[in-house]
Amino acid sequence: MLMNRARATLLVVDVQEKLLPAIDGAEALAARLAWLVEAANDCDLPVVFSEQYPQGLGPTIAALKALAPAAQTVDKLHFSCTAAGCLPAGLLARKQVIVCGMETHVCVLQTVLGLLQLGKQVFVVADAVGSRADSDKALGLQRMRDAGAVLVSREMVLFEMLEKSGSEHFKAMSRKYLQGARPA
Repeated sequence: MLMNRARATLLVVDVQEKLLPAIDGAEALAARLAWLVEAANDCDLPVVFSEQYPQGLGPTIAALKALAPAAQTVDKLHFSCTAAGCLPAGLLARKQVIVCGMETHVCVLQTVLGLLQLGKQVFVVADAVGSRADSDKALGLQRMRDAGAVLVSREMVLFEMLEKSGSEHFKAMSRKYLQGARPA
């Protein structure tokens, strides 16, 4: 199954000021997340940010919020966005949810499992999730895949949102996101 802009939402889980520095490869992850959020916004893909206990962990990092100024932000105490009941109706009305963020083996995992239980088609952006330990990230990705989530890359998201080449939009997106240096 392909991701489709008309049926999907990008859910960015808990990329927060006080948690990010503890994540393995935090700086590189933040750059990859920024690339993904900006590309989603440029493709008119709705974006939702979740925040785990923002009073303690701080808000979503400002660099991400600036790239999707119309995005909704929801807060939660449960690790799972679905258990918290915080997801906006617009996201729940769509069949597909593209998930990125942190931590892979906690909030991302529990949210993905909850979305699958709701009957959503869930795509986890494997190069845009992170955990404090690489082994936890690997186990989280494996468990999500085993449960029925589809693992994808940032470029897969971009190309499936674009659908075809040849348009001025594709050419502009190609210049911006595919040519030259990009976050590894």
